[in-house]
Amino acid sequence: MVIQVREIHSLQDLKKFINFPLELYRDNPYYVPALFFDELNTLRRDRNPAFEHCEARYWLAVKDGRPAGRVAAILNHKHIEKWGQDYLRFGWLDFIDDPQVVAALLGAVETWGRSAGMEAVHGPLGFTDLDREGMLVEGFDELATLSTNYNHPYYPGHLSALGYTKDTDWVEYEMTVPPEPDPTIARIAEICRRRYRLHLLETRSKKEMLKYAGDLFDLLDESYAHLYGTVPLTRRQVEAYVRQYFGFVRPEFVPVVLDENDSMVAFGITMPSLSRALQKSRGKLWPFGFIHLLRALRKSSNFDLYLVAVRQSYQNKGVNAILMDRMNQVFNRLGVQKVESNPELETNTDVQGQWKYYQRRLHKRRRVFLKRLG
Repeated sequence: MVIQVREIHSLQDLKKFINFPLELYRDNPYYVPALFFDELNTLRRDRNPAFEHCEARYWLAVKDGRPAGRVAAILNHKHIEKWGQDYLRFGWLDFIDDPQVVAALLGAVETWGRSAGMEAVHGPLGFTDLDREGMLVEGFDELATLSTNYNHPYYPGHLSALGYTKDTDWVEYEMTVPPEPDPTIARIAEICRRRYRLHLLETRSKKEMLKYAGDLFDLLDESYAHLYGTVPLTRRQVEAYVRQYFGFVRPEFVPVVLDENDSMVAFGITMPSLSRALQKSRGKLWPFGFIHLLRALRKSSNFDLYLVAVRQSYQNKGVNAILMDRMNQVFNRLGVQKVESNPELETNTDVQGQWKYYQRRLHKRRRVFLKRLG
């Protein structure tokens, strides 16, 4: 049967593109769907500010009259400018176990890459480092998270057969929360607070937290600038992220370290795991999906760690211990047992060094693949 690869142009077809994995992973206990409204806002040109410096095309593969795969390609001009790499990104890659389907999908990406004068294609990546990225290569029997892709075990082999090779890996850890705050972490935190005249932002108000949103993203850009594939966020992108995600944030789950002038030095963002809630809702808020999410936000024995950032001038001085000590206290109060680190670059030993005080296991690995274009 001939495989057709159709480029997405209409909103109706874009919704089919977003919903395709729901059928592909219908009975998979580890797959966690993305929030539908989040995907729609990200992929629509009229809603995502990244399109000010990005171009994107989407394709859906059809076999025997049914959707068989999907892929997005992103030409990120900020990436080319910052890294000096004429690379085209691919993401949102999903497909049935058929080498012809994935070859047709990535063939469409590569053809655009060549016509645009690109040297290579790499992915899975999104518009920004805050989108889902990386293909799972280890940990296929582990539950995914809100912020990470899940894929079938056959994916990496099909990419390798098409000439794609490893460009970088991320690793993920599951930590067991100790029954009480670790005294070593607490001691380091207290020494750091006194030595550098630091203090934690004390607030239970989202409105007060909102005043620090701009500083938070500025610090994120600064501390992540050297990491693989990152590009600086525009002010419009920051505003969009705040509107899109701030409603999920509870101040007690976002420790913020300030200096004596109340300037932000560090922050961490954690949330109760929404994985099971997203599975029940199939990524939809309506008509009843929001109920599952609200229940998970109110009570969960598992938490996800999303972002940690420390200002460069304060790195390797123990500031992370202040964040960890505060979250240990919160976790113990709430009865949290497990924390998921989410992806961190395998070369980022500074981040991985934080987990030495915890019982932990490396349970997932995900990869960005690269293929040079002739």
